[in-house]
Amino acid sequence: IEVVPEGFTVTGVTADCPCAAMENPVKRLYAVQFHPEVNHTEYGTEIFKNFLFDICGCKGDWIMSDFVEESVKKYREMLGDKKVLCALSGGVDSSVCAALMSKAIGKNLTCIFVDHGLMRKNEGDMVEKEFAAAFDFNLIRVNCEDRFLSKLSGVSEPERKRKIIGEEFIRVFEEESKKLGRMDYLMQGTIYPDVIESG
Repeated sequence: IEVVPEGFTVTGVTADCPCAAMENPVKRLYAVQFHPEVNHTEYGTEIFKNFLFDICGCKGDWIMSDFVEESVKKYREMLGDKKVLCALSGGVDSSVCAALMSKAIGKNLTCIFVDHGLMRKNEGDMVEKEFAAAFDFNLIRVNCEDRFLSKLSGVSEPERKRKIIGEEFIRVFEEESKKLGRMDYLMQGTIYPDVIESG
């Protein structure tokens, strides 16, 4: 950006960027053309604080446990006795989702853990052990390492491997879920940028 829109003034520059930040205080619009969240950005935290507390009027009194309590309450009320099915990969997204939903609906949650044999050594056992010990839901582990490895045999291109793994994961999940009978909801854990990217 070399020329700012009408009503805006430049509030920050760098040697390479004639408009690193701009504002239109009348319209309460503020923009930056850099990454204030990275560690090496000077005053990055202050930029966020100014925006959140001074401009937006946020209070800063929210804590993570509030999110957990509110989410558990919301889903307990929303789902009641409904049955929920989750594909548990052992990754952060599905694990957090399963942990929260377990607190909300307990045994009405069934997680299918597709162990494709492509994780770190003993990680499949660790996922099963940790979840079985810590949470009160139905956990089904499907050991299908041979199935995945045979599909990947001779494939060297990384993107093709990724697609094969994803496709096979879905097929295994479908096969196992059909054995369970009726489920009311399918639950997927993901991060918000994935929601934005996938629409």
